[in-house]
Amino acid sequence: MEPTPPEAHDGALGTRLNWLRAAVLGANDGIVSTAGLVVGVAGATTDRSTLLTAGLAGLLAGSMSMAVGEYVSVSTQRDSEKAALAVERRELREQPEAELDELTDLLSARGLSRDVAREAAEQLTRRDALRAHARVELGIDPDALTNPWHAAAASFLAFTVGALLPLLAMVLPPASARVWVTVLSVLAALTLTGWSSARLGAAPAVPAVVRVVGGGAVAMAVTYAAGNLLGAVGI
Repeated sequence: MEPTPPEAHDGALGTRLNWLRAAVLGANDGIVSTAGLVVGVAGATTDRSTLLTAGLAGLLAGSMSMAVGEYVSVSTQRDSEKAALAVERRELREQPEAELDELTDLLSARGLSRDVAREAAEQLTRRDALRAHARVELGIDPDALTNPWHAAAASFLAFTVGALLPLLAMVLPPASARVWVTVLSVLAALTLTGWSSARLGAAPAVPAVVRVVGGGAVAMAVTYAAGNLLGAVGI
């Protein structure tokens, strides 16, 4: 039996999952969207320069879109966290006794006896009242607020790395093998990303792999069929 990995504490798990989410979403989007794009174009034409132009355009547009979207999303989350901390700071200043009672109730609701909860609330308040309320009441670690720049950079890099695989797989092989090389390469890459995300998140690997690979296969099938149809009618 494999040894159980040590559990992450003090916000490490949340930070790891946030980075994992951005990286996995970026890589999967890069692989699937670029693969769908180049396979769709390949269904309509075999011209290498057209495939390269379409793939590069998709890579740049997708990586920038992922980075901007992640920046906006995480910035909104960070602003909400800072606003909640500001409210909590004001309440602690204006009504400390009520906040102490509230912290006691929260700790008691988590299974502590009333007396133990009160003692714990008093000790936490003496040590750092804001941090105690942030973690217990709001679920926020004031020392590890989400960073939009980190999330944007992770998404940009992950999307770019993911998109390079189907792009190179499409433009490097001979025309007769391009589509099959791309499809097999993409399915292998999606298997790896699905398995990696499951392992890093301590989740079952098979469902993650099936979801990722199945979605990518459907996307490529649909875009290739659309490209073939458009090519057949001369569009």
